[in-house]
Amino acid sequence: MRKTLLKNEEYYHIYNRGVDKRNVFEGVSDYLRFIKSLEEFNRLDPIGSIYEQSFRKKDSLGNSVSKLVKIVAYCLNPNHYHLILKQIKDNGIEKFMHKVGLGYSKYFNHRHKRSGVLFQGKFQAINIDSNEYLLYLSAYVNKNKFIHGYDNEFNFSSLNEYIGKSKVSLCSKNVILKQFRNKEEYNEYLKVNAKHLKEKKELKKYLLE
Repeated sequence: MRKTLLKNEEYYHIYNRGVDKRNVFEGVSDYLRFIKSLEEFNRLDPIGSIYEQSFRKKDSLGNSVSKLVKIVAYCLNPNHYHLILKQIKDNGIEKFMHKVGLGYSKYFNHRHKRSGVLFQGKFQAINIDSNEYLLYLSAYVNKNKFIHGYDNEFNFSSLNEYIGKSKVSLCSKNVILKQFRNKEEYNEYLKVNAKHLKEKKELKKYLLE
C-alpha cells in the first residue's frame, strides 16, 4: 500500500521501468498492446482479459464506462514508460496501474515465454503541483524519445495526438492545448523545451534507462 494516498482531481507523473532495466517492449505488437491496455483497463468494473472484453467501449446497457483516471500524455520507450494522469475516482491511479501492470505482464510473459515480475517494483508517482510544471512535463513526456536520443521511427507516445497527426484520441488534451492559440504554437513550445531538456538534463531523476 502506498504511504501517501493519491488525491482526486490532482495530476501525477507516473513512471516505471523493466526489472534489471530489461526491455518491456520487444516490438510493435508489445507497444500496441500496452496502449490498448491503457484504454481498456481505465474503468471501474473488472473486464477480465482484453480479448474477453472484445474492445467494447460501453457496458451491456449501452452506458458510457465510468473511468478511473484521465490520461493526459504518455510515452513508451523500450525499457520504461511515462504517463501523466489525473485521478478522478478514489484510488483510481492505484487501481488503474494495477490492472495495466498485471494484464500487460501476463501478456508479455506468455508472448515471450518467460516468467516472473516484469516491472521494477511499484510504479513511481510524483504530484504535479503547478500548471507550469504540468506544461513542462507534457513537453518532457511527448518529446521523450527525442530527449533520450532514441530512434524516432516508431514513436509510441501521445505526441501525434497533440500535434494533430493521429486519429487516435486516448488523451484528455484540453488542459494543455487550451493554453495555446493552436496546435502549431504548442508544437513550438515542445521543440524549445525538449531541446532545453536534452541539453541540460535537468530532470535527471526521471531518466530511467
